[in-house]
Amino acid sequence: MEKLLDLVIPRRCAACGARGEPCCARCGRVWGAVREVWRVPTAGVVRVFALARYSGVGRRLLIAYKERGRRDLAPSLGRALAEALVELPLGPARAEVAASAGAARVGPSGSVALPARGSASGGLAQLAAPSRSICLVPAPSRPSASRVRGGPHIERLANATARILATHGIEASVAPALELAGGARDAVGLNRAERLANLSGRLRFREAGRPPPGHPVVVLDDVVTTGATAAACARALAAAGVTVSAVLTLLSAG
Repeated sequence: MEKLLDLVIPRRCAACGARGEPCCARCGRVWGAVREVWRVPTAGVVRVFALARYSGVGRRLLIAYKERGRRDLAPSLGRALAEALVELPLGPARAEVAASAGAARVGPSGSVALPARGSASGGLAQLAAPSRSICLVPAPSRPSASRVRGGPHIERLANATARILATHGIEASVAPALELAGGARDAVGLNRAERLANLSGRLRFREAGRPPPGHPVVVLDDVVTTGATAAACARALAAAGVTVSAVLTLLSAG
């Protein structure tokens, strides 16, 4: 059926309109090396990493996925996150993975420096299976926003990421451990203080989604702006006894 639809309505890149894939190879290069993002609310709370700035191609891809119904972008965005996850400094287990990969090198601060993405020898294909799984906790969306978007869009990304990791022998679980109460406002346009107030008492831990013990936990989100959401997620999990190793986002803004 999918091939038939492609004949009738050819798929186009959500960023540039090129026929073929939801995200063409050229636009997919927007997801560069993982870089650490510093924000006041996350300082001393959790390390935050992003793949690109909130502009240009990356912005167009995210808006298409998040607001314009391009759920077919989930696999390509998930792959970008999966490749980033193997680079994050999540502790000794990640260094062991890098050592077993041969071509990978341990970089500063315990991060894993990999060959350039998109090369025949780089990325996920170079990694051996880690000795323990990674647990992905999606940042929650407002219930009203999830209904409009056809479900929690970050949880969908987390599931796509976990599937891609699994195909490369890297076990990953998804734990929807956080929820946002219905009274929360849309964060677009809010400053740091307003975002913190907006989340206060509304971002809650879900016991039913508790991450399995003993696994590195990474919170996934689409954009880090002021860092208020990243910090609130880390604190809510910490209050429930869950240590967050890092927050990973597609884009950074602000």
